[in-house]
Amino acid sequence: FFDELKRRNVFRVGVAYVIAAWLLLQLADVVLNNIEAPTWVFQAILLMLVIGFPLALILAWAFELTPEGIKLEKDVDRSESITHRVGRKLDFAIIGVLAIAVVYFVAERLFWAYDRATESQVSVSIAVLPFVAMSSGEDDGYFADGLTEEILNTLAQLPELQVTARTSAFYFKGKDQPIPEIANILGVSHVVEGSVRRDGQRLRITAQLNRAADGFHLWSETYNRTAEDTFAVQMDIAENIAAALDVVLDDGRRAQMRAVGVGDPQAFIAYQKGLELYALAHPNEKQLALLAQANTFFEQAIKRVPDFSDAHHRHSDYYTHLLLDIAAGRQIDGVSDEDIVVARAALQTDLNAAVTYARDDGRRLNAEFDRALLTGDWQGLSASIDRVLDKFGCTRPLWLQTTALPYDKTEEVRLFFRRQIDCDPLQFFGWVWEANALIWLGEFDAAVEAASVGLEAVPQERLRLSLVRALIAAGRHAEAEAIIERDLRSEAARLNTRVTLATARGDLATARTMLANFRANFGSGSENAIHFHAWLGDRDVANRIAAEVDARPFGHMILALAINNCYCGAPFDLEMTPNFARMLEDAALPWPPASPIKWPLKSW
Repeated sequence: FFDELKRRNVFRVGVAYVIAAWLLLQLADVVLNNIEAPTWVFQAILLMLVIGFPLALILAWAFELTPEGIKLEKDVDRSESITHRVGRKLDFAIIGVLAIAVVYFVAERLFWAYDRATESQVSVSIAVLPFVAMSSGEDDGYFADGLTEEILNTLAQLPELQVTARTSAFYFKGKDQPIPEIANILGVSHVVEGSVRRDGQRLRITAQLNRAADGFHLWSETYNRTAEDTFAVQMDIAENIAAALDVVLDDGRRAQMRAVGVGDPQAFIAYQKGLELYALAHPNEKQLALLAQANTFFEQAIKRVPDFSDAHHRHSDYYTHLLLDIAAGRQIDGVSDEDIVVARAALQTDLNAAVTYARDDGRRLNAEFDRALLTGDWQGLSASIDRVLDKFGCTRPLWLQTTALPYDKTEEVRLFFRRQIDCDPLQFFGWVWEANALIWLGEFDAAVEAASVGLEAVPQERLRLSLVRALIAAGRHAEAEAIIERDLRSEAARLNTRVTLATARGDLATARTMLANFRANFGSGSENAIHFHAWLGDRDVANRIAAEVDARPFGHMILALAINNCYCGAPFDLEMTPNFARMLEDAALPWPPASPIKWPLKSW
């Protein structure tokens, strides 16, 4: 009987079946996990494979492969049997399938080891709270803020640490909240706090590292130094914090930590003053004026430290918004054609410096992306997006979302902004763009949830707008209307979203009335005009405006914003915008973009 089992290749069929079934289960596990299929689907596949095993053995026993096809074994003349040849083929098949299984097993182990290593890199989460200025000199608060940010940036160079970004850490400036409560809000396990007292050139700096769970002081120190010793003090604080958290520092890591430091107290005082105005400008109806004021301080910082990459990068934002307003057709008093040329050159100079002087790979990648996007050099922009999305750390380009969301990278962008939220939970931008990414993915209820959770953390108008847009995308029009009437504080935002809601309902008359009211009260930049008319189904009007914008300096950014704000595929025909079409081709970005929301009045 045993010999007969061998002759009929029953053993070979059984071995081949087991190996093939194992590979199929691995593949099913990966696929079903990624599409979030119910558990019973995998269980059903497993059950079918188990039932199939004895059936395969029975079929191998009862049937035989012959030159004329498959026959019952009892009908085959033994002298004409070719089971030995079939057996050799099965041997080769088994070897091949087994080789695939081995390769899969080794690759899985390697990737598992890599994932574990990556997870173990970020083993400790930490927030550096703003150091308290204990003296009352005019710049003492800015000095304390600058010292805090220097320590934060230095610690952020260590992959083992997830360091809460500046916006969320500085939210607690001047607030008397218990450390465990702050740590819970920020989602961190450790908190650094300290104080600074300045008396002329003399400094007294205290710092301590607290474990959030029980408030235990893991390390503390007091430094009595001069202002010239600030850089040495911040490095000593960062290195002692790292040591207390069991992070091993070698010469290479210390060099990288030192490289991100500014090292000039007057420079980081000026930079902190600039950042204060920069934050007020986003968003603000007086944005350009505030950014111009911020730039006076960034220029002071750059004058003292010419290779201050972050100051160059922030300095560029004034020119970006100036050029955006001009490209959108907004009238700006006192701006001539020569001023536009100067602004474009200044933008290029700032972004070149931000790239050249970047003090770590993350900042360099961010600046490279913004430079390519804003200056119109889109050759290889798609690859640049990929490099940014894959990078370590909590920094981000200023304009990533503009092109990354509509062009087949939406899931990667969503995950990127989820990491930004983990790093900076009290910065509204992360929540806004995660909600927007979910809309682009067609996950409308998840977008509503993301915007709602974000609003609990950061009650900000931009997030309310994202929530309204998500509700409209989900078809929850009554809820959207209630928020527009009850929660939106800006009349411009209310009119804007009423246009959106009316077009989503297919109510052409109301949409046109709302649009006329919006224009009468607030004007209409071209980026709004293009997607408004696309929603209304006014293809010729949208094309005419897009063609006008395409011919203007910096017009590519208005067209990119129109696409991003439309959620409607192509808001204009690409042949109407030859400059933009060439840039898309250079960037290897597809056309038309995705259309996550179906607008009933738009027919193309």
